Amino acid sequence: MSALRRKFGDDYQVVTTSSSGSGLQPQGPGQGPQQLVPKKKRQRFVDKNGRCNVQHGNLGSETSRYLSDLFTTLVDLKWRWNLFIFILTYTVAWLFMASMWWVIAYTRGDLNKAHVGNYTPCVANVYNFPSAFLFFIETEATIGYGYRYITDKCPEGIILFLFQSILGSIVDAFLIGCMFIKMSQPKKRAETLMFSEHAVISMRDGKLTLMFRVGNLRNSHMVSAQIRCKLLKG
Repeated sequence: MSALRRKFGDDYQVVTTSSSGSGLQPQGPGQGPQQLVPKKKRQRFVDKNGRCNVQHGNLGSETSRYLSDLFTTLVDLKWRWNLFIFILTYTVAWLFMASMWWVIAYTRGDLNKAHVGNYTPCVANVYNFPSAFLFFIETEATIGYGYRYITDKCPEGIILFLFQSILGSIVDAFLIGCMFIKMSQPKKRAETLMFSEHAVISMRDGKLTLMFRVGNLRNSHMVSAQIRCKLLKG
């Protein structure tokens, strides 16, 4: 038995087969043939990286609570969901604003009269939806090639341009701020912190003390580091 433990470690348990209805039984001295079966691993209350394996349930109106603090909810999401929301929000906003420019050109008749020499459209050189989308991107990204521009004969276009500038600033501040805060969070810093496999109880300063070791794999020092421990008593 000791040889098997040295070979396979403590993750396996040595059992014996029994002819009675009990099936497999733990191995004891003088018993029958032995088999090696994996032990059932107990789920940890706290992982090695410090994540607590406790899920809250039956709280009531849980979704509304998360939506009430939408910015923190987005920061706490996984990266794949952050990137998905980031791309989706910009895509929807761009298509919506491009559609608004196309609607203005369509209602004024600029799409059919754009090639007339003495006609002044709302936005020059906008003939269809792709050209309206390109105009919006050039304006929003401050590229400004100079080929498409707003004229002074279109007050609704000026109002839409002001609304576009305000909406773009809000979306940029919200999403870019969310991504910046998420990137600045040191969540992966715990991957280079090593904890001892076992904790010990020993005398220290005349008192029984629970002790374990923590090691930092990086050469950089941690300033004002704090460690929180949770002790479960059965």
